[in-house]
Amino acid sequence: MWRRAVTLTQSKASQSWRAIATSSSKYGSTSASAAAAVDSLLLRSLKDHYLEVSRMTPPPKVSPPSPFTIIKGALDSNGPVLKRTYGKEEISIYVMRLANIIRGEGDDPEEEDGINQLFLHVDVSKPGQEDSLQFLCGLYPDALGIHSVSMRPKLETSEDVVQSKYNGPVFEDLDQRVRDALHSFIEERGVNESLFPFLQAWLYVKDHRNLIHWFKSVGTFINEKKSIDAQH
Repeated sequence: MWRRAVTLTQSKASQSWRAIATSSSKYGSTSASAAAAVDSLLLRSLKDHYLEVSRMTPPPKVSPPSPFTIIKGALDSNGPVLKRTYGKEEISIYVMRLANIIRGEGDDPEEEDGINQLFLHVDVSKPGQEDSLQFLCGLYPDALGIHSVSMRPKLETSEDVVQSKYNGPVFEDLDQRVRDALHSFIEERGVNESLFPFLQAWLYVKDHRNLIHWFKSVGTFINEKKSIDAQH
């Protein structure tokens, strides 16, 4: 959906860009009027896309499975999305789209709307322990697969995932009994495919908010540039 929104007027805009570029090249250097025309075209295109995205219907509201709760401010940060307690443990869930982590040659951009492959980071911490047990997983509508398990300092944001010195052994190289036990460990703590509907809807809303903010911030920058240029 986002790809279709962003390319709503791509063909028409591209024709306009080429017309301006051809005119500028014909007369040697880019004139002030050509630069102003480029800015105006960009602002119109940004506004069209902004309005299109604003009219998108959000998905139905989905609540996370109990006893997980949504962390306040998660939509505006790169921190954890969900948390719960399990005995003395604190379980924190981070999520990203798997397509943002692994780009395969066979990726089909038309399947982008489904957000059917999620990258899950599960942080299990205990009081008084500097390190936490952390799982990197793939989450799907009907399954959860563990990619790796490691001991690391407790995370603050999702960017910290790639900053560890050691990511743990390759999960598939572990003994089958160990793999099964680790799956049981996180499933006992409620980390399974039941999280998928909420996290899928949550990422949709976050993508929407990010895209709206991007159109607004770029438009504001161009408007300020035009104001400054007009003063000189």
